[in-house]
Amino acid sequence: MPRPVRSPRSAVRRPVTIGVVAVLLLAVGYLVAVAVVPFAPASATTTTYSAPTSTLPDLRFPGYGATAVQATGFPESLRTSGDTEPRSIASITKVVTALVVLDAKPLDRGASGPTIRFDAQMQALYAEYLAQNGEVAPMPDGLQLSEYQTMQVMLMKSANNYAGALALWAFGSMGAYQRAASTWLEAHGLDHTTIHEPTGLDPANQSTATDLVRLGQLALADPVVKEIVGTQQVTVPGAGQIENSNKLLGLDGIEGIKTGTLDQAGACLLFAATYQRGGRQVTVVGVMLGGRDHPSLDVDVRTLLRSVADNFQVVTLTHAGQTFGTYSTPWHDDADAVADRAAEVLVWGDTRVTARTRLDSVTLGDRGERVGTVRFTIEHHDPVTVPLELERSIEDPGLWWRWTNPFRGVETTAAAGPTAAAAPTAAAGPAPAASAGRWGLAA
Repeated sequence: MPRPVRSPRSAVRRPVTIGVVAVLLLAVGYLVAVAVVPFAPASATTTTYSAPTSTLPDLRFPGYGATAVQATGFPESLRTSGDTEPRSIASITKVVTALVVLDAKPLDRGASGPTIRFDAQMQALYAEYLAQNGEVAPMPDGLQLSEYQTMQVMLMKSANNYAGALALWAFGSMGAYQRAASTWLEAHGLDHTTIHEPTGLDPANQSTATDLVRLGQLALADPVVKEIVGTQQVTVPGAGQIENSNKLLGLDGIEGIKTGTLDQAGACLLFAATYQRGGRQVTVVGVMLGGRDHPSLDVDVRTLLRSVADNFQVVTLTHAGQTFGTYSTPWHDDADAVADRAAEVLVWGDTRVTARTRLDSVTLGDRGERVGTVRFTIEHHDPVTVPLELERSIEDPGLWWRWTNPFRGVETTAAAGPTAAAAPTAAAGPAPAASAGRWGLAA
């Protein structure tokens, strides 16, 4: 049979069809590849943190003697003025006596403690101390008081005969008291304090202002002593009505601690005051030694305390929603990394604040998604870390953008991981190593 004859046109059509199919397959492959290829993480940049600033008043110290003051829990707040050498401390000695006796004869809060029977040796102290022009309180024959009541008379009225009686009751002799006091002082790091007897009538009972601030903090830490020195008036059987010798008690938040008066020491006051600052209570402990008299000393104490209280400030580290970084995508969809909550800290005086931002690697994300942290370092305080979240969603740009922007922003092996402000990667853009500011100025 004769073979069919192929048309020349048919022979040409086959390569054309194959070419068209190939082009279509390539186009489909391209569209599929562009549609599924993963994007690299959005580029991230951190913002510069500006620490808040404020001008604060100087402290108002007197021009005499020795003074020290500190807010408990704020070690940076310790400030001093005047003498740094030990000075006579007069009846502030009785705070040491109270704490030394309580160390040997502990009292639970609210308890009266054992009964003290005042013997002839104790009663003889009345005439002895009165002859030295010292403060005394009645101690009639046969008087019996609790340990707590005896301490009330000693600390509130500053009665020397009751201080001596406590020392004899607890330790048996004045020499034994002195040895116990020395041991207690050493154990509590009061290395510049010397106590020879329990009343303060001996001018050789000496201490430094900074040691006395520590003593005041120890006194307030003891619930029995704190309660007694904060009591304005009480009636004690045999001793009568006892009024606190501290005339500042209850004024300007003052809650103690102990007066002292001696020719060699001048007018003295170990004091404490509590304030509400930044939603919390803060206690300031201080001492003034060597005043002319108590009325003028009291004025100086109140002036100093007001200036100390004015140095407490609440620093707002960040507001909720404050921007600490920005993510940028190739399709021009930007989203900020913002603080998910406000953060603040109570500080005293001149305080340095720095911030360090860390941004996670983000490609797509939903609004509110956590994307990093900002860590605040506050001088003299524990650091504060605040999570960062996306202020708005980063959404996929869609197929059309992918098809019309082939392989823009695709993931490569050089894509960046999490970004720290201190070590920006190529994907992070410029970022400060850390941001800092001085907050406040104080003496």
